[in-house]
Amino acid sequence: MRLSSLLIVTSMFTGAAVLSLVTASFAVSAIEQNSEISVRRTLDEAQMGWAEVQSNGLTVTLSGTAPSEAMRFRAISTTGTVIDATRIIDGMDVVPTLGLVAPRFSAEILRNDSGISVIGLIPASTDREAVLAKLSELAGDLPVADLLETADYTPPEGWEDALGFALNALAVLPRSKISVDSGQIEITAIADSAEEKAALERDLQRRIPPALIMALDIAAPRPVITPFTLRFVLDEQGGRFDACSAQDDEAQERILNAARAAGLTGTARCTIGMGVPTPRWAEAAEKALRAVAELGGGTVTFSDADVALVALEGTSEALFDRVVGELENSLPDVFALFATLPRPENASAEGPPEFTATLSPEGLVQLRGRLSDPALRELADSYAKARFGSASVYTAARVVEGLPLDWPLRVLTGLEALSKLENGVLRVTPDNLSIRGMTHNEEGNAEIARLFSSKLGETETFEIDVAFREPPQPTDVAPSPEICEAGLAEIMSSGQITFEPGSATITASSLDTMNAIADLLTICGDIRLEIQGHTDSQGRESMNEQLSQARAQSVLNELRARRILTTNFIAKGYGETRPIADNSTEEGREENRRIEFRLIRPEPSVPEAEKTLDAVAQDSATSDTGGEGTGDEQN
Repeated sequence: MRLSSLLIVTSMFTGAAVLSLVTASFAVSAIEQNSEISVRRTLDEAQMGWAEVQSNGLTVTLSGTAPSEAMRFRAISTTGTVIDATRIIDGMDVVPTLGLVAPRFSAEILRNDSGISVIGLIPASTDREAVLAKLSELAGDLPVADLLETADYTPPEGWEDALGFALNALAVLPRSKISVDSGQIEITAIADSAEEKAALERDLQRRIPPALIMALDIAAPRPVITPFTLRFVLDEQGGRFDACSAQDDEAQERILNAARAAGLTGTARCTIGMGVPTPRWAEAAEKALRAVAELGGGTVTFSDADVALVALEGTSEALFDRVVGELENSLPDVFALFATLPRPENASAEGPPEFTATLSPEGLVQLRGRLSDPALRELADSYAKARFGSASVYTAARVVEGLPLDWPLRVLTGLEALSKLENGVLRVTPDNLSIRGMTHNEEGNAEIARLFSSKLGETETFEIDVAFREPPQPTDVAPSPEICEAGLAEIMSSGQITFEPGSATITASSLDTMNAIADLLTICGDIRLEIQGHTDSQGRESMNEQLSQARAQSVLNELRARRILTTNFIAKGYGETRPIADNSTEEGREENRRIEFRLIRPEPSVPEAEKTLDAVAQDSATSDTGGEGTGDEQN
């Protein structure tokens, strides 16, 4: 019995061991199979079908030929996302790389007044020492910066020709940059004049090797003309230029055409250079040349922005005044016109001494006539500049002797009166002081009269002819809120603000509309505005109301981001409660999904009389009600 029991126990243990081995074998096979299938599927999804997968127990071996080292590493990393990296065995090969390609040989040589520098990569077979020796010879006492590198490869075709031509060209180009490549060369240089530029271009084109491609850019800087001058004379001999300057070919053509129309004889040219006081130089010259022609002759001189027009002796004073006035008003603002009408030598006496000051509508002041001494001329010039601005005053008065003792007082008093006008003319003579012009001050006449009386005395003779005109309305007044509301509606009619489906995010296609709205609101200023959000009837009413509120708030936030003053703006969502189209059609629902801008208008107030009548009526009703109650109680 004991032997039988022991046999039974032994058999049980043996069976259990065999069963465990069989189970473990099946488990290992299942793990191997699952691992291999999972890894293979992952690699296929990553477009790495070249990789082979083989499992052996818990390890997975990757084999195959990877296109590159990066792809091999990527296959290992991808497999590591499926199984533990310690279970991966790398058995992959990599496609062998081709032989190294020869590098691109190039060099860049820069030469200027500071020396020569050369940088680039050249073949080892190029005689580097000979190149540097040539550059040192060209540089003379100036330094040569050597930043060349070499590579031991066969020189490309055309390299030696390009480098040799570059060194030869550098000898005649003291300010240049030359880029050298195999079979081609690019030259950028500066010449001292247009003539030198043309000569260099001809010389280089003649010397270039036949197989070499050259890109040539030689600039000849325009001279700096100071002052920028033009002088045209038209007399009995015809028209001619004593000097002519222009900023470019187009300006030269315009000036010469205007001169031919004015009577230019023969050929002429303008010096093209830098230093023009304004891009409208040609326009001003055209107008001045036409004025000389209309006067029948004379001289016009431009010196930067100063224009001097001298008519021929004997020119009609009325014609002179008209032409000069038209020219003065049409010249660009930067120019100052000084016109002179010479008096004939055999004319009668000059007449009484006179000082005049003119104030143009643009604020320009011209002081002309006679002053008693240089100190008064300097004082009048300084006083006028203090009143009207230094850049606005031109003084052309001359000093003469024999003027009245009170001449300085009369001149300075007249200038003070002129400063009270918007434009006008002051005329001072020994016997009279007159001022005429226009002012925006209703009390202008009275103030000038008080000034003359207090400074000159009540017995002095003076004339005042000053007209009052209402000041012009400012041009930058903001439009009314109603106009702004209409403008917003017009913008929205041409392009609605749209949102991402089911969200409050404004689509990129609506940014132009938002920009247009922001531009208009910037002009409108501080107005009270309600930004209304509306939806269609799809979905729950509460959700539509929340969505419309969020969309209106998004529009408000966008305006704030554009730095629009939104203190008086309100975002309000109305959901589906205010449709403007039929919600049963897609077109109608699309119209109902919208943003609107509405003015917040104050509620109309009830007149006091209506309030009183309402109160009386209410009191009367109360009294009647109270009376009926008493009667009921009595009954």
